[in-house]
Amino acid sequence: MRNRPRQRVLNLSLGDVELRLLRVFAAIVHHNGFSAAQAALGMTQQTISTHMRHLEERLGLRLCERGRSGFLLTEEGRQVHAATLDLLGSIEQFLGRLGEAQGELSGSLKFGTVDAMMTNRALNLQGAIGEFHRLAPRVRLEIDVAAPQVLYQGLLDGAYQIVLMPWMSSLPSHFRAQTIFSEVQKLYCAKGHPLFDIPDERITDARLKAQPFAGRTYMTDQTICGVTFPWSAATPHMEGTLLLLLSGVYIGFLPDHYAEESVRKGHLRVLAPERMTFEDPFHIAYPRERPSRAAEALARAIVAGVR
Repeated sequence: MRNRPRQRVLNLSLGDVELRLLRVFAAIVHHNGFSAAQAALGMTQQTISTHMRHLEERLGLRLCERGRSGFLLTEEGRQVHAATLDLLGSIEQFLGRLGEAQGELSGSLKFGTVDAMMTNRALNLQGAIGEFHRLAPRVRLEIDVAAPQVLYQGLLDGAYQIVLMPWMSSLPSHFRAQTIFSEVQKLYCAKGHPLFDIPDERITDARLKAQPFAGRTYMTDQTICGVTFPWSAATPHMEGTLLLLLSGVYIGFLPDHYAEESVRKGHLRVLAPERMTFEDPFHIAYPRERPSRAAEALARAIVAGVR
């Protein structure tokens, strides 16, 4: 009779310690590495490494490979990560429903947004957050600033319960998306750039095509305002774009409200604004079916704050 392979028997109880370790693991995967997760977790890399070692010992599994080659989930790690997201999502849903049954909002709410929102006069985000706390003082609000593609994926896999991000037409129909404002994007260069002192009437498409261009990692290498720019650098964040522009090497698009102070100080100059301008619509998005009341409350507060 052929011997059957021995099956590993899992003897694991899920207490506070195990749940804390699983949350650390989820954050590491979300940020794609130990060092990248440090700020979000408020831990040193050594502490994160210790937590992961303890989790792997409890599970009896190797969850990820880490080293000079970078961070990579094992097959078991991918399975455990998917199960972790399901588990943590169910816990959050339970706490939310428990709060609703008790007549008040409680639990935690994970909200993701892009950077450079503070200078946007069309959006009173800080006021919306204050109003949300007044409505739901027992809800623990967690805010993550991330690139649009990270927000999109995080909404799909449950890492975020609500996001504010540029419009994405590929968002599945089981998510509710409401466009709330449009951000005006203009083309800029910095002092010291060859185009900085050139009059707008002399800034031709050919001249723009000859300049190194700083694009966005979540945008395709496409024609913008009728010009096919030569991408020489890319970043997902407005701060990264500003840094590239201030080097004096690149031209690139920024939200006009974000660039305003740099223009006023003479560090940036807008290029051919009559034709190098476009609007970037933003939407608030969360699950359509059975969304948490906390997500709906924050969405209402954000929408009410739009000027």
